[in-house]
Parts: sequence; C-alpha cells; structure tokens
Amino acid sequence: MALRTILTDNDPALHKVCRPVTSFDERLHDLIDDLKETLAEANGAGLAAPQVGILRRVVIVVDDEDNMLELVNPEIISQEGEQEGFEGCLSVPGRWGIVKRPQKARVRAQDRNGNFFEVVGEDIVARCFCHELEHLDGHLFTEHADRLYTNEELDEMIQAQEEG
Repeated sequence: MALRTILTDNDPALHKVCRPVTSFDERLHDLIDDLKETLAEANGAGLAAPQVGILRRVVIVVDDEDNMLELVNPEIISQEGEQEGFEGCLSVPGRWGIVKRPQKARVRAQDRNGNFFEVVGEDIVARCFCHELEHLDGHLFTEHADRLYTNEELDEMIQAQEEG
C-alpha cells in the first residue's frame, strides 16, 4: 500500500470521464488499498480514483459506521428526498459550498473481485455517493455551489448558528 498524491481542481485529470474497470486483478486491489490509505491519511469522507490521477471508475466512501466502502463501476440506481448543506472536497482544499443532494441514494457497484452488490446511504453517505460518483464523470461539487466559502467563513457561519 502507498499514499497517493491528491490532485487539485486545476488538474485536467479531474475533468475527464473515467473508463470502466474490466480487470479485477492485483493492480485494481493495489489501487483500492492505496485509495483507502490515502483517504484515511487525508481524513476525508470519500475519494475517487481520478483524484489520484487514475481514470478508472473506482471510489471509496466512508459509511455511517466508519467502514470504507469499495465501489467499483458504481452507479446510482435510485434517489429519494432532498438535502442542502455544506460540501467540501479533498481536491478543492479550504473551500466549501452549499449543495443540494438527495436525502437517500441507492448505489449498484462491484466489489474488488467483480461481484455485484447494492448499498443504500442516507444523509451524509448519500451526499458522498453523489459527490464521489460525479468525479468519475469529470465533475466537481463547485459546479453546483452558487459560491465558495473559505474555512474561516464556514467557521463563522457555524459559530453564528450555534449562538443563534
């Protein structure tokens, strides 16, 4: 396993469509393990392969129980409800935006061995599913936000909300 460098939003790789995974081999297993290690080190909620420069349809999402879900060739097959909240990205460090996402999302994916499965996420996990899967099509959350906030602005807004 190895830590990978997380690309930032000006890197062209983040704006390209990823290819499906067709070989469920040791290279894929190494990529998944590296993504998990990189995500843990960065203390994020999710990480997609293009964020480390690999244009394959692979993402890792942390679920409600702090498990790292390995999603290969994932697709959202259903969504319900709506939530609006702050969203950030390891590829857009220090910037936050208010984004609308579904309250609940069901994803169909394959595991590292090619077996299909489905998983449902609500609240922050649904948000992460949508956010990470958009990376696979070359999109960033910044496309959905009316404006981006700095860490300081976010802290001020949270403090004002707690006081009010």
